[in-house]
Amino acid sequence: MKSVELFTGAGGLAIATAKAGFHHLALVERDKHSCHTIRENQQRGVSVVRDWCVHQMDVVDFDFSTVGGEIDLLAGGPPCQPFSIGGRHGAHLDERDMFPRFFQAVRELRPKAFLIENVRGLLRQNFINYFEYITLQLAHPELQPKQDESWVDHLARLERHHNSGASDDLGYRVTFRLLNAADYGVPQKRERVFIVGFRDDLNANWSFPEPTHTEEALIWHKWVTGEYWEKHGISSHDRPEIPARLRSRLQRFGANLLGTVSEAIPKGIASPWCTVRDAISDLPPPENVDLAASIPNHVYIPGARSYPGHTGSPLDEPAKTLKAGVHGVPGGENMLALPSGKVRYFTVREAARLQTFPDDYYFPCTWGESMRQIGNAVPVTLAYIIAASIRNHLQELTVGKKVVSRSGKI
Repeated sequence: MKSVELFTGAGGLAIATAKAGFHHLALVERDKHSCHTIRENQQRGVSVVRDWCVHQMDVVDFDFSTVGGEIDLLAGGPPCQPFSIGGRHGAHLDERDMFPRFFQAVRELRPKAFLIENVRGLLRQNFINYFEYITLQLAHPELQPKQDESWVDHLARLERHHNSGASDDLGYRVTFRLLNAADYGVPQKRERVFIVGFRDDLNANWSFPEPTHTEEALIWHKWVTGEYWEKHGISSHDRPEIPARLRSRLQRFGANLLGTVSEAIPKGIASPWCTVRDAISDLPPPENVDLAASIPNHVYIPGARSYPGHTGSPLDEPAKTLKAGVHGVPGGENMLALPSGKVRYFTVREAARLQTFPDDYYFPCTWGESMRQIGNAVPVTLAYIIAASIRNHLQELTVGKKVVSRSGKI
């Protein structure tokens, strides 16, 4: 199946969709450092990126007519800064708002489906009207704003059209959900908004994949069965005490703690959240230069320190949300907090593991620039689960059926 990706960054989403079976006809990214990362991996022969056609340019300047053939999936993560909790919160007033460019791509490429990822700040109360505008414009991409028409007036027109039940030459069934990457096997608590649309003529009935991992299962495996500690070779003498905040929660699992795991954990959701230790335990300590030298991107970075509000990610929990900042991220998200009380910065390889990048994917830039790219990326595992579900649904819909092409012809 053929795809196009906008705002590719270092390639997290693109790797996921490629692994899910989509062939990228074009990838557009203006940041030279991110493009350098992709090209470096192409030169290294990393199979998943080998045949990518990367256009280093602003999406505004990309000519969509150069993309030939039917497009099955249009994917991308428009810059999140206009909606980020830590940003200026400018939304449509922020010149970095690239959603209008995504609308344009939908109009011109007429993909069978699209996939968008963005920060949870997009659902903030003060953005609620603009988020409705985004989803309605995606649902009716050809109902464009008039010259000098404000987005508010355009929203009112979209609402009237949507509620009228009028048919569109090009329309999409749009759904969205706020997902926590930890619920899908990513060793990181990372909440992101995903928006998915299927072209109306496909009559799709798609829904987001259900979570596969739970915090409750992790609590159970740690504090009831001890399986988590046994897996990592942590003796009973070296295990921490049950945190006070979890004692009452454990009691709520049942009248007693002697029941089986299946009785305590909801059926079908018995996989525990993955932790930082799960992700990096097979890597040598980066302080041991001789051992770490054989691991690409596994270089110790000195200078980490802890202070109130800047505490890092605990080793035996999913990591905090990795962020695009480096030393200055507010909660020490790019820092590891060891059980001993010591802290250190994550190496680039460790951060890539937390974002579930393949181990052969190399980041050639400085630590700070690499952490920016990784912090901006979509977790590969989560994106793969969604992309694979989209691909499977498209296959089910198109097998034995005639699908209207971009030109409107059968």
